[in-house]
Amino acid sequence: MNAMRIIGPFAPLLLLGIVAGALAFAEDTTKASPPPQKGQAVAVFAGGCFWSEQHDFDGVPGIVSIRVGYTGGKTAAPSYEDVSTGATGHLESVRITYDPKKVSYEALVKHYFRHVDPVSGDGQFCDFGDEYRPFIFVSTPQEQEIAQRESKAVEAKLGQKVAVQIAQAGPFWEAEEYHQDFAKKNPGHYFAYRRGCGRDARLAEIQKKLDAK
Repeated sequence: MNAMRIIGPFAPLLLLGIVAGALAFAEDTTKASPPPQKGQAVAVFAGGCFWSEQHDFDGVPGIVSIRVGYTGGKTAAPSYEDVSTGATGHLESVRITYDPKKVSYEALVKHYFRHVDPVSGDGQFCDFGDEYRPFIFVSTPQEQEIAQRESKAVEAKLGQKVAVQIAQAGPFWEAEEYHQDFAKKNPGHYFAYRRGCGRDARLAEIQKKLDAK
């Protein structure tokens, strides 16, 4: 049977769908994050897969929004594919906008350390490579002091050298919309990945040590 005879009457609609899909894909690009509104503050963390970082900060009281993206690199507006090569120097990261009247920067740093593997410097859990290295990006001397203090406290609790690096914050490029809130939009895919990665089992070990007296 000639497929074109079947498609023929619907060709305009099919073409319209293809064009719309192509336009949507073209619009799903990286973009610079807007500045926070008055009374808000920003914290930026890298800790492996940004799907998981976003998931693990979700629900923390005082957080206004969480965007996943790329920071720490040398090129503007990198794509996921660019970052995945390891050539751009970017890390998968989360940019957290929060209300400092409801949650402190220190509390966010403490939460971060409980949801990464602090002693794994070349990646996190089952994800390894430059883009998965753990970093805290600071914007002020006060943030740097807090990050350093918490790092030392975690090191003392774990009895191992903390591999999380602390660096000055720079441009943050929001990732493609496909990656935003991935765990919420694709729970089956995400939680299968998370289980396979062994993330929660390792986090339970770390948190047990951090909570020990």
